[in-house]
Amino acid sequence: MTKFSILTTCLFGALSTAAFAEGDAARGEKKFEDCAACHSLEKGVNNVGPSLSGVFGRKAGEIEDFRYSPAMKRSGIAWSPQTFEAFIAEPQKIVPANRMPYAGMTEAADRADLLAYLQKTGK
Repeated sequence: MTKFSILTTCLFGALSTAAFAEGDAARGEKKFEDCAACHSLEKGVNNVGPSLSGVFGRKAGEIEDFRYSPAMKRSGIAWSPQTFEAFIAEPQKIVPANRMPYAGMTEAADRADLLAYLQKTGK
């Protein structure tokens, strides 16, 4: 990870911490319905995308039985609410050439809701 990307992650995290606290888990559950087309919240259940069970605290590309893009494997990302929010906002900007065909969740409130849901479910 470059100094710039570490600094960006730290600044993004500092600016977005309040958004996590304000997220609505019920609305986030609805937002997750879009994610559920590719991702599961069940441990060991990968779909088109890897399971998001236990995502916080895990390094990107770490699930052994999932075929990640080379870009994701070498990204060096450790998933936290801050890094997850940055990624879900602009996946191709954060990890260029990753395989996730998702343009990003543009609304900060939507991301806060999704994160509140994922944190509530312990994922």
